[in-house]
Order: sequence, then C-alpha cells, then structure tokens
Amino acid sequence: MKTAIDVQGYCDEQFLSVKEVFARNLEEGSEVGASFAVSINGEYVVDIWGGYASAARTVPWERDTITNVYSTVKIMTTLCALILIDRGQLDIDSPVSDYWPNFAQAGKTKILVRWLLSHSAGLSGFEEPVSLETMYDWMSTIQLLERQRPWWEPGTQSGYHMVTFGYLIGELVRRISGKSIGTFFRDEIAGPLGADFHIGLAQEHDARVAELIAPSSISAPPIDPDSIAGKTLFNTPIIPAYSDRAWRAAEIPSSNGHGNARSATRIGSLLACGGRLGDLRLLSQATIDVAIQEQFNGIDLVLGVPMRWGLGFGLANDKLFYLNPRTFYWGGFGGSWLEIDPDEKMCFSYVMNKLEMDLNGDKRMLSLRSALLSAIKQDK
Repeated sequence: MKTAIDVQGYCDEQFLSVKEVFARNLEEGSEVGASFAVSINGEYVVDIWGGYASAARTVPWERDTITNVYSTVKIMTTLCALILIDRGQLDIDSPVSDYWPNFAQAGKTKILVRWLLSHSAGLSGFEEPVSLETMYDWMSTIQLLERQRPWWEPGTQSGYHMVTFGYLIGELVRRISGKSIGTFFRDEIAGPLGADFHIGLAQEHDARVAELIAPSSISAPPIDPDSIAGKTLFNTPIIPAYSDRAWRAAEIPSSNGHGNARSATRIGSLLACGGRLGDLRLLSQATIDVAIQEQFNGIDLVLGVPMRWGLGFGLANDKLFYLNPRTFYWGGFGGSWLEIDPDEKMCFSYVMNKLEMDLNGDKRMLSLRSALLSAIKQDK
C-alpha cells in the first residue's frame, strides 16, 4: 500500500501541477528524497522538498538538506570564469598559456580559453588512469594536465570534459584571482547571493548531507576503453554515491558541488536576470550574451550525441521542447539539473539523492520540467 508523503515548502497556485508531479514521484517510489525550485524575475515561485535524506528512509529531507549534484556544479564553475571575463581579467580569445605558462607543454601553446569553456580543447580525460587520491591533490592533477597532449585538434570538435573541465577552469581562476576555485566561488558568488552551495564542503555541514543511493542498474552501449570516450569515462574513479569526508572536502569543480534546488536556482537566477538580483550585480548582460553564443554544434566525441555548446553551458536543441531558443542548462550524473531561460527570466533546479541512469533523460526531472513549462505556457 502506497503511503502519502508530505511535500513541504512553498508553491504558487499557478504551479500546483508541478507540486502534484513531485508528490507522485515520491509516492510511487521513483524518488527517495528530493528538492525542486523555480524562480521568475529572481523570486521563488516554487521551493519544495520532501522524502528522505537516508537510504533507509529514516531521516527526513529537510529544508536545509544538501547533497552532491555531480556535474551540475559545472554551471557554478563556469560562472566563476564569466565573472573574471566580465572584469576584463580573462580573455576568451587569448591562449590559456598567457595565464598559465606551464600549460603550453605538449603542443598546447595555441589552445584558447574559449576552447576550454566549450569542451573543445582536446583534453576531455586523462591519458592514464588516476586515483581518487590524485584527484584530491590539486597540483598533482594540474601537472598531469600540463604534460598531456590533446587527443584531437583543439577547436575543431567537442568532447565533454567530464572531470578535467573543473581543473582546467579552476586553475585559470586560481592563477588570476590567487584563490582556489572553491574559495573564489564562496567569496564572490555563493556568499554575496546567500546561496547554500559549496565547492569543497566543510565538515560542519556533514549532518545536512543526504545519502546518495547508487543506480539499481547502469546500461550503456559498449565503449572501447582506448577510445576518446573510453579514456574520458574510465580513467577517472568517479564512483556513484561516493560521499566520504575526503570526497566532500576536495575541490573538484566538475563533480562534487554540494547544494539543493533552492541554492542552485538562486545562482541560476543571477544568469536568468542579466547578472543582477536586486541591488547586487555580479555580471553584465553582455557577458552572458557572449556565453550563450554557439561555439560548437555537432556530435560530441564523448557523449556520442548531437550537442550545442556555449561557453560552459549546453544550449537549447531539438531534443527537448524549450519555451525560448536562448535557454541554456547543464545537469549531473544521477539526474540533478539546472536550466536557465533568460527571455522568461526563469530558472529551475532539481536535486535528489536517488541516482538514476537513463541515457534518454531522467524521467523524474522531465516530468517536473514538462509540468512547469506547460504552466508557464498556459499563462501567456
């Protein structure tokens, strides 16, 4: 017998259909615990949560529960770079080696900053397998990337830089600002915005972290381990549901950001509203416009599907319905998602602890997204 699960938080009447879908996902068991938030014009119209933060379903998901969102953190990492671009400290058409001289090794002298941001630099993974301990050591990982030769002619193709993206962008941020990317993000973005999102999580927050639950199954087509996709996917030990203290503390700005839907939406709202929320301006509309210009359109060498890349963002394509063609997004392993529509000044995020693996898109997120966009469209 199914048990009704209480959905907590705020939901504007216009979006009650979204709350109903959220409740149904919990009641039918496709969720364990989750949060979903929507902002329009920088104000929350939906901020709901429910279910459990523990696999045993004994610890409730609370308002301040956070969890690892995997690659959804790439939007936060990208935003750090955009702020430096906006300040004139980082030029997307300059060689990376202008800021990071040792990067020029192994034929990388002419790689441009824009190619790092658009996953086109030819450094989508590591040449040899790396351990978690190496990934926890920032400089050891950076030195591996300095010595590595690109796997394709930079700027000609895209290949999703699954883990390397965070280190490559993070090192640029560190060299320009003098701060680690986790510190820069906290000081320049999360702190000013009041967003409970972290790249490198302090131990004091551990009690609030929801337990990740690994997918029941992962099915994918066979991949040659020596191919670009294979080396990208298999040469890093990204373990589903990995959540010990060392993992949480490390600054891996492609893979281990911690937050919830409310905090991710707060950050996304800045992009949806032209770089300004209330009296706080962190970014210009002009820089956002540059970031969502198409950099690559074609089959991604790692993902194996058609992709439109901007600077750090996936851009609207024909795989999903979008209200407006300037919409941009990214998501994380297991299902988390952050989508921004600057024409509607709308942003939404979905964060959960039960990881799923569906190459056609997470059905839970897609059902919530469909209800949300339908509600907005009906109100026009």
